[in-house]
Amino acid sequence: MTTPSTPTPSATIPQNTEAAPAPTHMRAPVPVQTRSERFTSTDVADFPEVTGREVMWKHTPVARLAELISGELDGSPYVFDLTAAPGVTASWVARDDARIGAAGIPEDRASANAWTNFEQALLVSITGDDVKEATLTRAALGGGARAAHTVVEVAPGAHATLILQNSGAAHLTENVEFLLGARADLTVVSVQEWDDDALHVSAHFAELAEGARIKHVAVTLGGGVVRLNPSAHLAGARADAELLGAYFADASQHLEQQVYVHHDGPETRSRVTYKGALQGEGARTVWIGDVLIGPKAVGTDTYEQNRNLVLTDGARADSVPNLEIETGDIVGAGHASATGRFDDEQLFYLQSRGIPEEEARRLVVRGFLFEIVQQIGSPALQERLQQAIEAELAVSVTAAS
Repeated sequence: MTTPSTPTPSATIPQNTEAAPAPTHMRAPVPVQTRSERFTSTDVADFPEVTGREVMWKHTPVARLAELISGELDGSPYVFDLTAAPGVTASWVARDDARIGAAGIPEDRASANAWTNFEQALLVSITGDDVKEATLTRAALGGGARAAHTVVEVAPGAHATLILQNSGAAHLTENVEFLLGARADLTVVSVQEWDDDALHVSAHFAELAEGARIKHVAVTLGGGVVRLNPSAHLAGARADAELLGAYFADASQHLEQQVYVHHDGPETRSRVTYKGALQGEGARTVWIGDVLIGPKAVGTDTYEQNRNLVLTDGARADSVPNLEIETGDIVGAGHASATGRFDDEQLFYLQSRGIPEEEARRLVVRGFLFEIVQQIGSPALQERLQQAIEAELAVSVTAAS
């Protein structure tokens, strides 16, 4: 029997066997743990080229948006129309205006490209505590790649509804800021009824002071690729944000929303509700909802939800709700997401009462989307959008039945 001998360490072998650190360029990037930690910059050169594998771009057809993400942009002032309303004015201001950047800074390359290239910002000022409604219309942007920047300043205590009406041809990347003073109350409705081949990438930033309230409604019915990302920073105590969205995607149409609500002040409240319908081969919708409750946001009350109704084969809806909580002293927080087809029981119920299948399908989708539209608060706009949705349904219901 042979007894194994104990090997003697060689003098040429180092006693410290800890591996040397990998070169910096070989290390894996540390993932961003919270939405608020994302890199931000107003200079497009600070962002790497977009590959489509990034977290914020992985659902987006980046090849179709290449000219807006990295291309040269026309940042000159454009033609717009603002309906007359007491206390609502619009003017062009220089890039060094102190209000620019007060609500938010770009966190993606397309937003930064717009910021780098715009020449002047369109300033919409809202004053007066009387209830008023104004419409800002853009319908002549043309097919060239364009950058834009808009600042909506709402004076303390002011109340208004502002409709941002978008139609016609466009290849546009832009930033829109909403600055709400103490106890200001703003309903903003962004309507996208672009031409079928339009490209639109828009980042909306809202900054809310103490007691301020914003209702942000995004209605998207037109455009080839539309990516509208609204964010709300509830900085002041008892600030309130309601973010609503309704969208209808047809064949080969890509509609995307990445929503972000940051509860920062105490006793703040938010509600996020987005609902969409899809029909046709290649119809695609993306909804990502991020809610962050910061460490100072005690007494927060928040809930977000997204619902999607798939009307035909070949359509796809992605829905990703996220909730981050950094304090245990809250009123409530939750989220929900659901994507499905027609409810057969609903159709059976309606048909059993003598309603033809085509009309029954139309009624189901109409009720599904009108829940959002009816919360706008502008009767004339609600009626017009309901007619536009009815026109979409006239096509989709026939295809589905």
